[in-house]
Amino acid sequence: MARKIAVTLGPMYFDKKGDAVAYLNAMLNKYDVGDRVSAADAIVLEAALARHPEAKEKIGTGVKDFSVRSAEFGTKCFWVNRTDGTTVKFSHKAI
Repeated sequence: MARKIAVTLGPMYFDKKGDAVAYLNAMLNKYDVGDRVSAADAIVLEAALARHPEAKEKIGTGVKDFSVRSAEFGTKCFWVNRTDGTTVKFSHKAI
């Protein structure tokens, strides 16, 4: 039987990873493509990004902020806007 592992993302606590991913899905869906993520949501996203298996590569020179942009197959996803002006998409499901 799979063990539940609690997840903390900034000020948010979840009993299991699936709950954290569901919360991030809901967060993503409240934004339209082209929107910048609010400062409050960015705190949670930074904590999620730190758990990503490619966190170091995604963070790069540092995180300026996050936005929502188009992704493959007509979907949308979070994008990391770095301090050097570059951007990279960020799958919150990989936390």
